[in-house]
Amino acid sequence: LLARLATAFPATQPSRHMERPTTAAPAILYGTAWKKERTHELVLEALRRGFRAVDTACQPKHYREELVGAALAEAEATGIVARRDVYVQTKFTPLSGQDPADVPYDPSSPLEGQVEQSVAASRRNLRTACIDCLVLHSPLPTHGETMRVWRQLEKHVGAGEVRMLGVSNMYDVRSLERLHREARVKPAVVQNRFYAETRHDADVRAFCKEHGIAYQSFWTLTANRALVRGRAVSAVARAHGCTPEQAWLGFVRTLGITPLSGTTSAEHMVHDLHLPSLSEAEVERLAVLIS
Repeated sequence: LLARLATAFPATQPSRHMERPTTAAPAILYGTAWKKERTHELVLEALRRGFRAVDTACQPKHYREELVGAALAEAEATGIVARRDVYVQTKFTPLSGQDPADVPYDPSSPLEGQVEQSVAASRRNLRTACIDCLVLHSPLPTHGETMRVWRQLEKHVGAGEVRMLGVSNMYDVRSLERLHREARVKPAVVQNRFYAETRHDADVRAFCKEHGIAYQSFWTLTANRALVRGRAVSAVARAHGCTPEQAWLGFVRTLGITPLSGTTSAEHMVHDLHLPSLSEAEVERLAVLIS
C-alpha cells in the first residue's frame, strides 16, 4: 500500500506558481462537497464569477480535491485569477469519515502518519507548497486521539506547509475550549453545520467571537429552509430587492459568520457574492428566529 501511495503521490518540488499564498481569511467560501466530476467546471465558474475562497477536503468519498487543484491552475493560466489571490482550505478526514475502498493514506499507519500522508496528498492535489487553512474534519473518538492529530497538524504549520488550522463538526463548546487551551497553534477556524438542532451553535459562536476564531457555516440555507422562506426573511428580502436566500446570508454575515456556498448555479453564485447590508432593526428581527 505504501508503494501504491508513493506512486499515486510522487514527490515534487514546488514550482513558481506554488508560492506561499498571501490571501486573508474570506467573507464567503465556495464549497466543493458532492460535486464529483463537475468539481473542476464548477470551481472554475465560481472563480470566474468572483469567488476568491474555496473549501475542499482530502476525502475522495465526498470531494475531488485534485479537480479543485486543476481548476485553480487553469484559472491562473487563463487569467481569471492568480493562485496567490485565492484562499484555499482543505481538511484532514479521519479514517471513520473515509470510504474504506478509497482512503488517501495508509489506514494502518499511526494517526501521525495518516495526517502526514494526507497533507502531502493535499499539497500535490492542490498544486501548492502552502495550504491557507487545514481543518480537522471531525474530532476523533477520544480527546487524546484528537490531540495526537492536532500535534501533527501543528508540525505542518511549523514546517511552513500550512498557514493556519481549524476544526469542523465540533459542536460541544467544552471540547472546543479544551482544544483551544491545549493547542500550541490555536484553531483559527471552526466550521459547523448551522441549524436549529444545535441552537445555531450559539455557545460555540460566542466562544469563537471571544477568542478571535472565524466561525464558518455549512448547510446555511439547506438546513434553514423554513426560516429562509418565512415571512420575516421574505419581508427583509422585499425591502432590499433581493432573494430570501440573499437576505438570510446577509443576516448571517452580519452575525460575523462566514458561510459556505455550494451552489451549482452561476446566477446564484453572483447572488451569493452580492448580499444586502441589513439595518440594526432587521438584524434584531431575524435574530429572534435563531434565539
